Amino acid sequence: MPRMLDVSDDVRAEIGDEEADRLLAGESAPGSYDCTSCRTPGDCAQERTSTVLFIGDETAVLAFAHAGCLPSQVVKVTEEQLQGAVKSINSDNAGREQAAPEKLAPEQAVLGVTSGLILIAGELHPALVVEPTAPVARPGTVGAGDDFLPLLIEQGFMPVTELTTAPAVLHGWSVLLAMGQLHAVLQPGTSGGRPVAWWQAHQPLQVTEGWRTAANKHQQVLMFAAPVGSIGRQPREDLLRDALDKAAANGQLVAAALPLAGT
Repeated sequence: MPRMLDVSDDVRAEIGDEEADRLLAGESAPGSYDCTSCRTPGDCAQERTSTVLFIGDETAVLAFAHAGCLPSQVVKVTEEQLQGAVKSINSDNAGREQAAPEKLAPEQAVLGVTSGLILIAGELHPALVVEPTAPVARPGTVGAGDDFLPLLIEQGFMPVTELTTAPAVLHGWSVLLAMGQLHAVLQPGTSGGRPVAWWQAHQPLQVTEGWRTAANKHQQVLMFAAPVGSIGRQPREDLLRDALDKAAANGQLVAAALPLAGT
Protein backbone atom coordinates (compact mmCIF):
# COMPACT_ATOMS: atom_id res chain seq x y z
CA MET A 1 0.00 0.00 0.00
CA PRO A 2 1.41 3.45 -0.89
CA ARG A 3 2.49 5.45 2.13
CA MET A 4 1.49 9.04 2.90
CA LEU A 5 5.10 10.19 2.77
CA ASP A 6 6.61 13.57 1.98
CA VAL A 7 10.09 13.31 0.43
CA SER A 8 11.67 16.73 -0.09
CA ASP A 9 13.93 17.50 -3.05
CA ASP A 10 16.92 17.68 -0.68
CA VAL A 11 16.20 14.22 0.73
CA ARG A 12 15.58 12.81 -2.75
CA ALA A 13 18.90 14.22 -3.94
CA GLU A 14 20.70 12.42 -1.11
CA ILE A 15 18.99 9.02 -1.28
CA GLY A 16 18.44 8.91 -5.04
CA ASP A 17 15.31 8.70 -7.17
CA GLU A 18 15.08 4.91 -6.96
CA GLU A 19 15.01 4.77 -3.17
CA ALA A 20 12.69 7.78 -2.98
CA ASP A 21 10.25 6.08 -5.34
CA ARG A 22 10.45 2.86 -3.29
CA LEU A 23 9.58 4.82 -0.17
CA LEU A 24 6.64 6.54 -1.82
CA ALA A 25 5.38 3.21 -3.15
CA GLY A 26 5.51 1.71 0.33
CA GLU A 27 8.19 -0.86 -0.52
CA SER A 28 10.78 0.34 2.01
CA ALA A 29 8.83 2.60 4.36
CA PRO A 30 7.76 1.37 7.79
CA GLY A 31 4.11 1.15 8.72
CA SER A 32 4.57 2.56 12.20
CA TYR A 33 7.39 4.71 13.56
CA ASP A 34 8.40 6.93 16.45
CA CYS A 35 8.33 10.59 15.39
CA THR A 36 11.86 12.00 15.40
CA SER A 37 10.46 15.31 16.65
CA CYS A 38 7.89 14.58 19.34
CA ARG A 39 8.84 10.93 20.03
CA THR A 40 5.24 9.67 19.89
CA PRO A 41 4.01 6.90 17.54
CA GLY A 42 2.98 7.57 13.97
CA ASP A 43 1.69 5.54 11.05
CA CYS A 44 2.65 6.56 7.53
CA ALA A 45 -0.20 4.46 6.13
CA GLN A 46 -2.72 6.59 8.02
CA GLU A 47 -1.25 10.10 8.31
CA ARG A 48 1.07 12.41 6.41
CA THR A 49 4.65 11.66 7.35
CA SER A 50 7.91 13.49 6.61
CA THR A 51 11.16 11.74 5.77
CA VAL A 52 14.07 13.27 7.71
CA LEU A 53 17.59 12.26 6.69
CA PHE A 54 20.32 12.64 9.32
CA ILE A 55 23.75 12.75 7.66
CA GLY A 56 27.09 12.30 9.40
CA ASP A 57 30.57 12.27 7.89
CA GLU A 58 30.26 8.66 6.75
CA THR A 59 26.81 7.48 7.81
CA ALA A 60 23.24 8.47 7.08
CA VAL A 61 20.09 7.51 8.97
CA LEU A 62 16.61 7.93 7.51
CA ALA A 63 14.02 8.83 10.13
CA PHE A 64 10.35 9.74 10.06
CA ALA A 65 8.28 12.49 11.62
CA HIS A 66 4.66 13.56 11.68
CA ALA A 67 4.25 16.10 8.89
CA GLY A 68 2.72 18.44 11.45
CA CYS A 69 5.90 18.29 13.55
CA LEU A 70 8.61 18.66 10.92
CA PRO A 71 8.87 19.07 7.16
CA SER A 72 10.90 16.59 5.14
CA GLN A 73 14.51 17.75 5.34
CA VAL A 74 18.19 16.87 5.57
CA VAL A 75 19.87 17.42 8.96
CA LYS A 76 23.67 17.37 9.12
CA VAL A 77 25.26 16.05 12.33
CA THR A 78 28.68 14.81 13.36
CA GLU A 79 29.54 11.16 12.80
CA GLU A 80 30.01 10.66 16.54
CA GLN A 81 26.52 11.94 17.27
CA LEU A 82 25.01 9.79 14.56
CA GLN A 83 26.80 6.63 15.67
CA GLY A 84 25.63 7.23 19.23
CA ALA A 85 22.07 7.61 18.00
CA VAL A 86 22.30 4.37 15.98
CA LYS A 87 23.57 2.43 19.03
CA SER A 88 20.70 3.77 21.10
CA ILE A 89 18.21 2.82 18.40
CA ASN A 90 19.56 -0.73 18.21
CA SER A 91 19.35 -1.24 21.97
CA ASP A 92 15.99 0.41 22.57
CA ASN A 93 14.14 -0.70 19.44
CA ALA A 94 15.36 -4.25 18.77
CA GLY A 95 13.49 -5.82 15.87
CA ARG A 96 12.26 -2.52 14.40
CA GLU A 97 13.30 -2.22 10.76
CA GLN A 98 13.72 1.56 10.78
CA ALA A 99 13.39 3.97 13.67
CA ALA A 100 13.98 7.58 14.50
CA PRO A 101 17.35 8.57 15.95
CA GLU A 102 17.46 9.23 19.67
CA LYS A 103 18.06 12.76 20.90
CA LEU A 104 21.13 14.25 19.27
CA ALA A 105 23.71 16.47 20.93
CA PRO A 106 22.40 19.80 22.28
CA GLU A 107 23.81 22.00 19.52
CA GLN A 108 22.13 19.78 16.90
CA ALA A 109 18.64 19.94 18.37
CA VAL A 110 15.85 20.49 15.85
CA LEU A 111 13.11 22.93 16.76
CA GLY A 112 9.62 21.48 16.53
CA VAL A 113 6.99 24.16 15.84
CA THR A 114 3.25 23.68 16.32
CA SER A 115 0.60 26.26 15.41
CA GLY A 116 -2.72 26.57 17.18
CA LEU A 117 -5.36 28.95 18.51
CA ILE A 118 -5.09 29.68 22.23
CA LEU A 119 -7.95 31.17 24.26
CA ILE A 120 -6.76 33.89 26.64
CA ALA A 121 -9.13 36.18 28.54
CA GLY A 122 -12.03 35.15 26.32
CA GLU A 123 -10.26 35.87 23.02
CA LEU A 124 -8.59 33.54 20.53
CA HIS A 125 -4.95 34.28 19.74
CA PRO A 126 -2.78 32.70 17.03
CA ALA A 127 0.09 30.90 18.71
CA LEU A 128 3.26 29.03 17.87
CA VAL A 129 4.59 26.49 20.36
CA VAL A 130 8.30 25.75 20.03
CA GLU A 131 9.92 22.70 21.61
CA PRO A 132 13.38 21.38 20.67
CA THR A 133 14.02 17.68 20.10
CA ALA A 134 16.94 17.67 22.54
CA PRO A 135 18.45 19.83 25.30
CA VAL A 136 19.97 23.05 23.98
CA ALA A 137 23.35 24.02 25.40
CA ARG A 138 24.74 27.52 25.54
CA PRO A 139 27.13 28.04 22.58
CA GLY A 140 30.69 27.27 23.53
CA THR A 141 29.84 25.20 26.60
CA VAL A 142 30.38 21.51 27.20
CA GLY A 143 27.97 19.36 29.16
CA ALA A 144 24.48 17.98 29.25
CA GLY A 145 22.69 21.07 30.57
CA ASP A 146 19.67 22.66 28.93
CA ASP A 147 19.87 26.43 28.45
CA PHE A 148 17.00 26.77 25.97
CA LEU A 149 14.78 28.89 28.22
CA PRO A 150 17.59 31.01 29.77
CA LEU A 151 18.84 31.85 26.27
CA LEU A 152 15.36 33.00 25.22
CA ILE A 153 14.89 34.98 28.43
CA GLU A 154 18.13 36.81 27.65
CA GLN A 155 16.56 37.73 24.28
CA GLY A 156 13.50 39.26 25.96
CA PHE A 157 11.06 36.35 26.31
CA MET A 158 9.33 36.29 29.68
CA PRO A 159 8.61 33.36 31.99
CA VAL A 160 4.92 32.41 32.14
CA THR A 161 3.37 30.86 35.23
CA GLU A 162 -0.25 30.95 34.01
CA LEU A 163 -2.00 31.80 30.75
CA THR A 164 -4.37 34.50 32.01
CA THR A 165 -3.10 37.43 29.91
CA ALA A 166 -1.35 37.69 26.56
CA PRO A 167 2.43 38.17 26.82
CA ALA A 168 4.02 41.52 26.04
CA VAL A 169 5.26 42.40 22.56
CA LEU A 170 8.92 41.63 21.89
CA HIS A 171 10.04 44.26 19.43
CA GLY A 172 12.66 43.29 16.87
CA TRP A 173 11.32 39.76 16.61
CA SER A 174 8.57 38.84 14.16
CA VAL A 175 6.74 35.97 12.49
CA LEU A 176 6.95 35.80 8.70
CA LEU A 177 3.64 34.80 7.16
CA ALA A 178 3.54 34.94 3.36
CA MET A 179 0.80 33.82 0.98
CA GLY A 180 -1.06 32.33 3.92
CA GLN A 181 1.83 30.05 4.94
CA LEU A 182 4.29 30.16 7.83
CA HIS A 183 7.85 30.74 6.69
CA ALA A 184 10.01 31.81 9.62
CA VAL A 185 10.47 33.35 13.05
CA LEU A 186 12.82 36.31 12.69
CA GLN A 187 15.12 37.82 15.29
CA PRO A 188 17.07 41.11 15.23
CA GLY A 189 20.22 41.14 13.14
CA THR A 190 23.58 42.03 14.61
CA SER A 191 24.42 45.73 15.03
CA GLY A 192 20.92 46.73 14.04
CA GLY A 193 21.11 45.02 10.67
CA ARG A 194 18.40 43.21 8.76
CA PRO A 195 16.45 40.59 10.79
CA VAL A 196 17.68 37.02 10.44
CA ALA A 197 15.85 33.72 10.76
CA TRP A 198 15.87 32.25 14.27
CA TRP A 199 13.77 29.38 12.90
CA GLN A 200 12.97 28.81 9.23
CA ALA A 201 10.71 26.21 7.66
CA HIS A 202 12.43 24.12 5.00
CA GLN A 203 9.07 24.13 3.27
CA PRO A 204 6.38 26.73 4.13
CA LEU A 205 4.02 25.32 6.75
CA GLN A 206 0.28 25.36 6.27
CA VAL A 207 -1.83 27.05 8.95
CA THR A 208 -5.60 26.95 9.33
CA GLU A 209 -7.86 29.67 8.00
CA GLY A 210 -8.88 30.47 11.56
CA TRP A 211 -5.23 30.89 12.58
CA ARG A 212 -4.56 33.22 9.63
CA THR A 213 -7.70 35.24 10.40
CA ALA A 214 -6.66 35.68 14.03
CA ALA A 215 -3.11 36.61 13.02
CA ASN A 216 -4.36 39.27 10.62
CA LYS A 217 -6.76 40.58 13.26
CA HIS A 218 -4.15 40.93 16.00
CA GLN A 219 -1.22 41.62 13.64
CA GLN A 220 0.89 39.51 15.97
CA VAL A 221 1.48 35.91 16.96
CA LEU A 222 2.05 34.58 20.47
CA MET A 223 5.15 32.41 20.68
CA PHE A 224 5.48 29.96 23.55
CA ALA A 225 8.67 27.98 24.11
CA ALA A 226 9.32 25.02 26.40
CA PRO A 227 12.25 22.62 26.91
CA VAL A 228 12.32 19.17 25.33
CA GLY A 229 9.70 16.80 26.73
CA SER A 230 7.44 19.51 28.14
CA ILE A 231 4.71 19.75 25.50
CA GLY A 232 4.85 16.86 23.02
CA ARG A 233 2.69 16.50 19.94
CA GLN A 234 -0.92 17.24 20.82
CA PRO A 235 -3.61 16.29 18.27
CA ARG A 236 -6.13 18.89 19.47
CA GLU A 237 -5.91 22.52 20.51
CA ASP A 238 -7.57 21.83 23.87
CA LEU A 239 -4.89 19.25 24.65
CA LEU A 240 -2.21 21.70 23.50
CA ARG A 241 -3.62 24.27 25.90
CA ASP A 242 -3.60 21.73 28.73
CA ALA A 243 0.06 20.96 28.00
CA LEU A 244 0.90 24.68 27.99
CA ASP A 245 -0.88 25.18 31.31
CA LYS A 246 1.06 22.30 32.83
CA ALA A 247 4.40 23.58 31.51
CA ALA A 248 3.62 27.05 32.86
CA ALA A 249 2.72 25.69 36.29
CA ASN A 250 6.01 23.75 36.32
CA GLY A 251 8.04 26.85 35.44
CA GLN A 252 8.94 25.47 32.02
CA LEU A 253 7.38 28.05 29.70
CA VAL A 254 8.43 31.42 28.28
CA ALA A 255 6.46 33.56 25.86
CA ALA A 256 6.29 36.79 23.88
CA ALA A 257 3.99 38.41 21.34
CA LEU A 258 5.77 38.73 18.01
CA PRO A 259 4.57 41.25 15.42
CA LEU A 260 3.40 39.84 12.12
CA ALA A 261 5.66 40.25 9.12
CA GLY A 262 3.94 39.67 5.77
CA THR A 263 0.31 38.94 5.07
